[in-house]
Amino acid sequence: MLQRLLDKIKENNLDVDIEMVKKAYHVAEKAHEGQVRESGDPYILHPVEVALILIEMGLDTDTICAALLHDVVEDTHLSYDDLKREFNESIAELVDGVTKLGKIEYKSKEEQQAENIRKVLIAMAKDIRVILIKLADRLHNMRTLKYLPPEKQKAKAQETLDIYAPLAHRLGIYKIKWELEDLALRYLHPEEYYDLVAKVQKKRIEREKEINEIINILKEKLEQAGIRADIEGRPKHFYSIYRKMHYKNKTFDQIFDLLAVRIIVDTVKDCYATLGIVHTLWKPIPGRFKDYIAMPKPNMYQSLHSTVIGPNGQPFEIQIRTWEMHRTAEYGIAAHWKYKEGINNKNLDIDEKLQWLRQILELQKEAKDAKEFMENVKIDLFSDEVFVFTPKGAVINLPVDSTPIDFAYKIHTDIGNKCIGAKVNGRMVPLDYKLKTGDIVEIITSTNSKGPSRDWLNIVKSSQAKSKIKQWFKRTFKEENIEKGQESFEKEAKRQGLNVNELLKHEYVETVLKKFNFTNLEDLYSAIGNGALTVHQVINKFKEELKKEEPKIVEEKDKKEKKTEIKKPGIVVEGEKNLFVRFAKCCNPVPGDEIIGFITRGRGISIHRKDCSNFKYLSKEEPDRVVEASWTGEHNATFLAEIFIEANDRHGLITDISSILTSSKLPIKAINARTKNNLALINLTVEVTSVEQIQKLIKDFRKINGVIDVYRNLS
Repeated sequence: MLQRLLDKIKENNLDVDIEMVKKAYHVAEKAHEGQVRESGDPYILHPVEVALILIEMGLDTDTICAALLHDVVEDTHLSYDDLKREFNESIAELVDGVTKLGKIEYKSKEEQQAENIRKVLIAMAKDIRVILIKLADRLHNMRTLKYLPPEKQKAKAQETLDIYAPLAHRLGIYKIKWELEDLALRYLHPEEYYDLVAKVQKKRIEREKEINEIINILKEKLEQAGIRADIEGRPKHFYSIYRKMHYKNKTFDQIFDLLAVRIIVDTVKDCYATLGIVHTLWKPIPGRFKDYIAMPKPNMYQSLHSTVIGPNGQPFEIQIRTWEMHRTAEYGIAAHWKYKEGINNKNLDIDEKLQWLRQILELQKEAKDAKEFMENVKIDLFSDEVFVFTPKGAVINLPVDSTPIDFAYKIHTDIGNKCIGAKVNGRMVPLDYKLKTGDIVEIITSTNSKGPSRDWLNIVKSSQAKSKIKQWFKRTFKEENIEKGQESFEKEAKRQGLNVNELLKHEYVETVLKKFNFTNLEDLYSAIGNGALTVHQVINKFKEELKKEEPKIVEEKDKKEKKTEIKKPGIVVEGEKNLFVRFAKCCNPVPGDEIIGFITRGRGISIHRKDCSNFKYLSKEEPDRVVEASWTGEHNATFLAEIFIEANDRHGLITDISSILTSSKLPIKAINARTKNNLALINLTVEVTSVEQIQKLIKDFRKINGVIDVYRNLS
């Protein structure tokens, strides 16, 4: 087996440390001594086969060694520290990245799968070689799947189809992707698979003569044009045919492109010259030409694709690419190791190509459970794509059936949140319009936009857009969510006979907050209110803490808690006493504003401005909670006010604004300035004691040269 490894390294002309590879082989062989596979073969055969796949992909010393050692931490006495000491940190990190989280208890297999996938994705973001080892490991396991029981065969095959084949596709490693898909199909749908194999073989024999005739014609014409080319017939993969039959509702006889012709040439110029020759020989089918050379796929795949009518009237596909494109098509990102010095990710020009991976990792922070995380991963990995353009010609890739809203959020979160309409190819379209490859998309935004609609969640296709819309609602309605969450928590606690005050003892709260990764109780209530957590999840965690302290769950005692009177300076609330009064942050009322009170659930009375849009929404929903409120005129407190300035951008504008602020002697708490389309947009937060101070400030700002508008925050 060691000799096979060394022969394969020599065959692929790899510049690797042979002594290090030999050492890794001997360490793995000794560690796995006495272990056998389900097939009865010695266990060492598996890591050797995984290493052989990676050698063929042209990978480096550390990756080959890590492949040989990838199961020793999980299945033998060796540890991460042992590998770091015996080899190096890079090899130890790679093995750790591939190692499953097998020693942790999970509530469900789905949760365990999600955690394993999440761990691999995080390790992969640090070092892409982790997933290359994982894919090679899965490929060999799929090749030997026949030795497992039928139920395990199906489970492994489904996971391969859901996660590993799409990952190979995303990384452009088609050589592994196609084999994984065909093997998965064989175990998930054995009858259809073997029926397909028989039909394809019969059809291939029928069409072989025709394909050979096409190849001979092409060779002659390309030689006459002085183009060196390698031409071969390429059979369509079984899973690809199965998908077309299954999802497009076609019979086998309706699928014509079972065989394709692949032409590999030396230069990009030769690619286009070859395309011209093909189109003069046979008539191209409209709408079936794709130029992935000018517009590569996100996984770096490049080729020219065209479907033409063959000599006997049957359509067939032609693929044209250079040798370098062919290597990238076979091995994707892994192909870079053959041509670049060093193997550190920083030395590889792949950061942009892995942007989708970072997006997935961002989304997993938002997912409320393992099931949602896996759904997001599958959407991002497995969806087919459309390629659309910005008005300036930048190419944006999105999941198939995406809408202008998906496009807007892909460009920038603010553009998505402020989107009010869209133009496609110069014409206005509805926001649920399904984008097609080649569309030029222009998003219309407005600073007066009220933000996304909840209906958008049913329209968008990308998990990125869904996540950003949900984030907007969480931020915008946080106060409402806190109230709703607290009410649900207290109601469920009482229903279960629990004393809420006992539950909210300091030590219990701190422990529960830590378990859910929150810093305060309001964030926990907000998560319940917006649906990120269920009230049962939270109550159960509190009960777990109670059980540790007491033999029985504390029953709620029927007594009223004595309330302490807390007053807010300068506020009188009609008919209410001994209630906590606070100012709503959404509208920041100050003395002189017309105000109104709203009785919250468990958090006293919030004081809003009468023209506050949040208050209008709350009062409409629950009018019985509205109470009259007024200023007493007896206060010495200060209040925060937000002022927005819109002006023509010019030199010295900020200086003029600062001069007025200095003259006003009002403390500045925050300032934020940005430019857009030659306009300056400035947000100021100042500390005031009355509405008159705000009005004077606005009046002074309006006198500044170039100022278009000044107004106070109206939530």
